[in-house]
Amino acid sequence: MEADYVIVGAGSAGCAMAYRLSEAGRSVIVIEHGGSDAGPFIQMPGALSYPMNMPMYDWGFRTEPEPHLGNRTLATPRGKVIGGSSSINGMVFVRGHARDFDHWAESGAAGWSYADVLPYFRRMETWHGGNGEPGEFRGTSGPLHVTRGPRTNPLFHAFVEAGRQAGYEVTSDYNGQKQEGFGAMEATIFKGRRWSAANAYLKPALKRPNCTLVRAFARRVVIEGGRATGVEVERGGAVEVIRARAEVVLAASSINTPKILMLSGIGAASHLAEHGIAVVADRPGVGANLQDHLEIYMQFASRQPITLYKYWNLFGKAWVGAHWLLTGGGIGASNQFESCAFIRSDKGVDYPDIQYHFLPIAVRYDGKAAAEGHGFQAHVGPMRSKSRGAITLKSADPKAAPRIFFNYMSHPDDWSEFRKCVRLTREIFAQEAFAPFVRHEIQPGAAVASDAEIDAFIREHAESAYHPCGTARMGRRDDPMAVVDPECRVIGVEGLRVADSSIFPRITNGNLNAPSIMVGEKASDHILGKGTLSPANSEPWTSPHWRTAQR
Repeated sequence: MEADYVIVGAGSAGCAMAYRLSEAGRSVIVIEHGGSDAGPFIQMPGALSYPMNMPMYDWGFRTEPEPHLGNRTLATPRGKVIGGSSSINGMVFVRGHARDFDHWAESGAAGWSYADVLPYFRRMETWHGGNGEPGEFRGTSGPLHVTRGPRTNPLFHAFVEAGRQAGYEVTSDYNGQKQEGFGAMEATIFKGRRWSAANAYLKPALKRPNCTLVRAFARRVVIEGGRATGVEVERGGAVEVIRARAEVVLAASSINTPKILMLSGIGAASHLAEHGIAVVADRPGVGANLQDHLEIYMQFASRQPITLYKYWNLFGKAWVGAHWLLTGGGIGASNQFESCAFIRSDKGVDYPDIQYHFLPIAVRYDGKAAAEGHGFQAHVGPMRSKSRGAITLKSADPKAAPRIFFNYMSHPDDWSEFRKCVRLTREIFAQEAFAPFVRHEIQPGAAVASDAEIDAFIREHAESAYHPCGTARMGRRDDPMAVVDPECRVIGVEGLRVADSSIFPRITNGNLNAPSIMVGEKASDHILGKGTLSPANSEPWTSPHWRTAQR
């Protein structure tokens, strides 16, 4: 088996590259260990808590004990299915803030500023958003459909109105000119179905004769004479090599990509030596720079029985599922994240550093409901933690999971930022807009008020937002900690690229699916060597008062 390009991983970026490379007439083989995404658990947006807890669809990774979170080990779900994590995620669509990408460019990822990446965000989407024209910031003809929920529950409007009453901005489109403020949330949902990277990109690509999907477990990249020539895989109990005539592209996630690089001899020489792996390229940045978003769920009991709790029983869930199966509509056609906010934590912060997802039920991500019945919650957390962790090998056995250590909350600023999140959130839910709805605070609970009490709550209850990235950082070729150059080429090896969330120099604002797909889109143009899209001139909004006011 051979093709011009061999892509490892049919996830968000891998699917986009399969589409663009095959569209350009190149032959492509995509290697994916996971299987089909058919079935209601993945395709029904309202069932999102199921696939990420199903071993059939999830790699089932867990962190090492996290010392600053009471030595808890946290779930680290990654999609093991076509579409990758876009098939098991919450379907929230957030591009990131313009300043995130300008920071990438400033830190050595030349050509990845906001002006450079905006044309790719536009190319990848068909926007079904606001009532007005898409304008210069949004796309109208891309494979990825981006929609908004119906927002029929009055709680969604109460959340936005409470933000306005508290003095914050309101935004009509946080993915457009103005991220900062309260407004409607966007999702990769189309016609009542999850619009994953598999539905948007991979399935159309597979209809072409030059794109093939191979179900196999990728063990390592085959490197001969300093050049990647193929991928060693296991399928059907046998080990074989799938050859790449032009290049190998790793898009296996920020957990599996660094693992495969290290198993292939690319990583910190001392670490590879510990596992008896011959060094091909000494790149100490492989696996380093691991970042994520942590969040807490601030939950409130509802005065009115208008939350999704009324469906939180066997009969209710069966009714929602049946309605969706028969009509493609109803509660099951939404991820229920229909309102959100991005705010700044303090004056002197030039762009938002706190994100809110609002949900009209008090429930955990794993589907365990709060004990108090009707309630609602805001997921809240800081966007730019200074803590850094690492992915390392546990063994040279490709079947062994890597060691995942985020080192959460290891920087003192994380604690002060999280305390601000708690106090600012309480102020929002104390606004007049919520007076008809808030009975009392379920968690943390009004009694949790001092710094020490809030810190104890965070230590026990903070959860990952499942946004790992940064483990094969993009930077200048002379940067010893960079793994790939600004064209996604692995430094020190020919014919090998990385294109997924691993390459992010720093985590972006919000959820990572959109920027991961953008990376696949832009990497495709680098791979094809046809020049990138012309930079945009669109000017993003920044608060004119950011130096002197928090809102």
